[in-house]
Amino acid sequence: MKALLPLAFLALTAAAEAPALPPAQEAAARALMHELRCLVCQHQSIADSDADMAADMRAVVRERIAAGETPEQVKSYLVSRYGDYVTFDPPKTGANLVLWAAPLLFLAIGAVAVWRLYRRKGA
Repeated sequence: MKALLPLAFLALTAAAEAPALPPAQEAAARALMHELRCLVCQHQSIADSDADMAADMRAVVRERIAAGETPEQVKSYLVSRYGDYVTFDPPKTGANLVLWAAPLLFLAIGAVAVWRLYRRKGA
């Protein structure tokens, strides 16, 4: 009897998470879930995360796909709600551009420092 209790709980939580979708919509929802970052785990997609927030986000994705929104519309909604960081591939514009360019900038600064150090020792 005790072994059945966890299974019943899992069945109830899975059923309460989101409405059942037709196969095509479920496939689109799952593909989108793999593109979205769990804001709690940060290095997992919402499809792979066990966090409560990821479960809430999966429910939102399924509800909006069921309502007829495209995956891009759902993604735009989640980005407007949680910011660019919710996607694994944030846009390379504005403040994010600094983050994308920083490694190259630091590499260039390091190369100039090494070059000046060796030039000074050789002179």
